[in-house]
Amino acid sequence: MIYASLTKDLEYNDKKPAVTVLLDTDTTRELRIIMKKGQVMKEHQTPYPIVVEIFEGQITFGANGESHKLKKGDLVYLEGAVPHILKAEVDSTVRLSLSKSDSAERVKGVADNSSK
Repeated sequence: MIYASLTKDLEYNDKKPAVTVLLDTDTTRELRIIMKKGQVMKEHQTPYPIVVEIFEGQITFGANGESHKLKKGDLVYLEGAVPHILKAEVDSTVRLSLSKSDSAERVKGVADNSSK
């Protein structure tokens, strides 16, 4: 058994979204993205499908020319190679499920190149 928590050791970064690997299993990587109100993860894409869960807060999620307000409890599945963008409308905690073939470093790179 592997244990992780979406609520422990929350550390917001004033300049960019904070990305933490919670679980790295044989099949998936589970990441937590903590975003302060107004922070953006600029448009990016992944070669693999992802699942985004809004654990706390509210974000605007843009993909395929559409924008959706997602709130606590909402889930989004997105195929690979689809450009998308996230913007925190309030302080938010997002859970991101990645394919094992994808990398947490790629997500951290997107966060590092995004700004408030």
